[in-house]
Amino acid sequence: MDEPIPVTPEDWQATPPAVQARVEVLEAESEALRAENEALQAENEALQAEVQTLRAENEALREQVGQNSTNSSRPPSTDPPGTPKPQRTPSGRRPGGQPGHEGVSRTLKPMEEVKEVIPVKPEKCHRCGHPLEGEDANPQRHQVTEIPPLVSETTEYQLHTLECPQCGERTCAELPEGVPAGAFGPRVQAMVAALSGQYHLSKRQIEELLGDFFGVEMGLGSVKALEEATSEVLKKPVEEAQETVKKQPVANVDETGWREGPQKGWLWVAVTGSVTVFLIRLSRGAKVAKELLGEAFGGIVGSDRWSGYNWVDNERRQVCWAHLLREFAGWVARGGESQRIGQELLDQAELLFHWWHRVRDGTMSRAEFQQKMQEVQARVGKLLREGATCDHAKTAGTCRKILEVEESLWTFVRVEGVEPTNNAAERAVRPGVLWRKGSFGTQTAAGSRFVERMMTVVATRKQQRRNVLEYLTAVCAAARRGEKVPSLLPTP
Repeated sequence: MDEPIPVTPEDWQATPPAVQARVEVLEAESEALRAENEALQAENEALQAEVQTLRAENEALREQVGQNSTNSSRPPSTDPPGTPKPQRTPSGRRPGGQPGHEGVSRTLKPMEEVKEVIPVKPEKCHRCGHPLEGEDANPQRHQVTEIPPLVSETTEYQLHTLECPQCGERTCAELPEGVPAGAFGPRVQAMVAALSGQYHLSKRQIEELLGDFFGVEMGLGSVKALEEATSEVLKKPVEEAQETVKKQPVANVDETGWREGPQKGWLWVAVTGSVTVFLIRLSRGAKVAKELLGEAFGGIVGSDRWSGYNWVDNERRQVCWAHLLREFAGWVARGGESQRIGQELLDQAELLFHWWHRVRDGTMSRAEFQQKMQEVQARVGKLLREGATCDHAKTAGTCRKILEVEESLWTFVRVEGVEPTNNAAERAVRPGVLWRKGSFGTQTAAGSRFVERMMTVVATRKQQRRNVLEYLTAVCAAARRGEKVPSLLPTP
């Protein structure tokens, strides 16, 4: 545009009024055009910003749609039909048990446990038909196990009321020691608790099963009452187990969603070498993690990267590599620099697990493992730092978060007895997920206490390879006799 010709005051005074008016109109129009242009520029900048926001939202939504259990923290139960399963490198071995693997088969019971022995002898030769006689010193043994018809036994106690011949007072007899005041014995009570807390049957299913299998007639109210009574007698042994967790050298912890009435809650678990305990709380914060482990917990905590565990020092924490693998797979799906970094991290993780499995199987010494892992640790650290400055904002942000707990990635290399994954806690909490899906949670705090106590008993007894029903029966019987209930802790 040409530069405007400067106009002096003298020139302006000499200009005819009509021309002056025209100039003023043109200047006003020019000012309006400039204002309109500025407004359009501002609107264009706003539209550009909105486009960038929409692109980011679209990218996030596309990534969310593509998420499944293989590239995110979503559980496998949320995978849509057709979700591809993780591809494993073929081992070259045939399916089934491998050479040297100790097989598992049904063993014959000893003769003293067999109810009846029926000799079966051939009457004639299957070739020529000649009659056969005699004994086989080592006959082939074939055992058939059957459950006889089960019928519950009912014992009636007739409490007599007698009148005193001296004073005329009438006295009614009391139940003998150990006889329950209710209508059901300790084994029935234990079975109700096990059917609910171990096998997750509904109250109506428990009512029907007891009637169909054992001829026990029981109403829904009685099922609920027996559950509550069992919960109360389990309080002390479960509290003892909870205190034991706080003294263990290693604990793997996890949490999953739960519902208590209309409120959202969480089911927490801590798995240790001797006991496994559960809590249901209406919070997912650090306060519950401290309640579960103890604020002064001095062991090593295996967990995911959830911020509720950030109060644990990095040197006493092991971040789960199974979760990291899913995150790295998600980065690969984003393409570009994120894809390269994610894939290289997956390659390093494959080396990590290959060597870890050899250490666990005893085919590689820990010293050799630690030597080999130095290069992996250095490479993973370099890749995470590259990712922290890559062009994908979400990948960069996650890399920076992982680097904040970088020391916690390698605790299992440094400390024997620590696993690189949190799979133990995830396996332990899985029955709770299935229970929640069937029952939609609990309705009251008392119901939550029953769930956490029963899950603690079941998981701990299975961990110790001990019978759950036997323990529940012993607990219920001891409580009815006024005796100390048996401990959940392993026998020294």
